[in-house]
Amino acid sequence: QVQLVESGGGLVQAGGSLRLSCAASGRTVSFLHMGWFRQAPGKEREFVAAIHRSGGSTFYADSLKGRFTISRDNAKNTVFLQMNSLKADDTAVYFCAADRSLGYIDYQYITDSRSYDYWGQGTQVTVPS
Repeated sequence: QVQLVESGGGLVQAGGSLRLSCAASGRTVSFLHMGWFRQAPGKEREFVAAIHRSGGSTFYADSLKGRFTISRDNAKNTVFLQMNSLKADDTAVYFCAADRSLGYIDYQYITDSRSYDYWGQGTQVTVPS
């Protein structure tokens, strides 16, 4: 069993930055594909970013490329999401997720929330308009 705990959310002005953290326990993140999703009020959960368990590949929602960066620190068993130039549209609850698949993955797979086996409780990010 894998437990995921997100932190780092909060209130930030438009144009500001935040770094979210996702601490994993129960299994090292180097064995897991890790992803970030978000859900705004009244909207469906959407893919934000993901990182292959090898750390060699990262994946981003097209609309967020260039502003968000996913990274991983295996020594701390933690995954990060650096968010820059934040906008009001980025306001959402951000969820960390883990996938234990050992098979081949592609963009379609890694961006689908149904691919993930474990989820954190989420952390709120608010960017006032």
